Amino acid sequence: MQDALAALIGPQNVRPGTDRTYLEDATAIRGLLGRADAVALPGSAEEVASILAWSYENDVPIVPRGGGTGYAGGAVPIDGGVVLSLERLTTLRSFDPLMWRMEVEAGITTGEIRRLARESGLFFPPDPGATEQSQIGGNIATNAGGPHAFKYGVTGAWVTGLEAVVPPGEIIRVGGPIRKDQAGYDLKSLLIGSEGTLGIVTAAWLRLHPAPELALPIVGFYGTTTQGSDALQTVVGSGLVPAALEYLDGGAFTAAAGSFPGGAPDSVGFVVITEADGTAAEATALRAELIEALEAESPLAIYAPESPAEVEDLWRWRDGVSIAVGAVRGGKVGEDIVVPLDRLGEAVDEIVEIGRRHDLAAVSWGHAGDGNLHANFLVDLANPDELARAEGAAEDGFALAVRLGGSVSGEHGLGYLKRGQLARQWNPAAIALHEGVKAVFDPKNLLNPGKKR
Repeated sequence: MQDALAALIGPQNVRPGTDRTYLEDATAIRGLLGRADAVALPGSAEEVASILAWSYENDVPIVPRGGGTGYAGGAVPIDGGVVLSLERLTTLRSFDPLMWRMEVEAGITTGEIRRLARESGLFFPPDPGATEQSQIGGNIATNAGGPHAFKYGVTGAWVTGLEAVVPPGEIIRVGGPIRKDQAGYDLKSLLIGSEGTLGIVTAAWLRLHPAPELALPIVGFYGTTTQGSDALQTVVGSGLVPAALEYLDGGAFTAAAGSFPGGAPDSVGFVVITEADGTAAEATALRAELIEALEAESPLAIYAPESPAEVEDLWRWRDGVSIAVGAVRGGKVGEDIVVPLDRLGEAVDEIVEIGRRHDLAAVSWGHAGDGNLHANFLVDLANPDELARAEGAAEDGFALAVRLGGSVSGEHGLGYLKRGQLARQWNPAAIALHEGVKAVFDPKNLLNPGKKR
């Protein structure tokens, strides 16, 4: 197999399937380690097409891979085949700052895209985390979100066109440097979020936005989940549109409180983080309105940093919450679920109760404005019994999301670890349509088999 791939893309661009770097993602702590026969590193869309054509001729599974930062096992090869890494596709094909757009290849990192935009006074809003490792192709494949999705939307909202390779090895282009396109079925949106099961994204047209002149976060501390979730609803119900609307439950904040950059009160049961952005006048006015909304629910305290350094410190702290939580017992099993905003407080408290039922500490945090919880069950990674109980708790979390009218995934996708969960929230007719789409794009089921189902 390695010889056949070497003939297509050169021996220097083929690695043995034993290279562990390509056999796992962020789910490795849960014991998910894949198996591959070879790893291919193509350098162009044409080379991707040649590999996919070869795989279709020889019935060899292909697992597309970006930065390997996923939380659902979507880039992990489950049963052999070829891992196709897009890390060499790093060309900036075009950048038109005056038109607020760029075309990039799939291997460029989120951080590089954001830097390029910022240097021209522009802004690429999606910020799903791991910005120096996550690649735009993977972000598109999972339709990744992040803290600022409340105002600005997830990755797919910023994609106007795609280049992709689809079975049996054809390059297609849909959309482009345009903002409207009603010429056919929305194939672009089908590929976005498909987790590499329908096609392999090799490049994308992205739209950009003028960078806000000022961004001012506000943190509200509350004694109870009810007060905090009521504050969230007050913000939204007031018609305010903050750039971000985040939350941490009491346990998550306690885990990360030691590095919080401002002063915090005792006995915190719920934290709301929101942010006003825009022109200096707009951000300042919205900040005052957000503080008023947060104060309506009797917070223990409000922290509202203003200097750029303080603002940067706050968001750096927020980015480190997951690490702080994982350090409490050495590991965590986490899943992202979604519930309607008016059921968020109920879900937050029930996640803690699910943990108790499984004899595990449980905490959550997430993108409150979207109803998106990161539910985490704390474990000792050396204890197989705890890991097994955490997996059972995660199953209960999926059931909770569906019971409350939500979804089993908000931004991490289904990947491999959530296989079968889609049937919890979709009826058989919807599942049949889902499987039918897969069959049309990939009739041999060779593209990332076993995922997104």
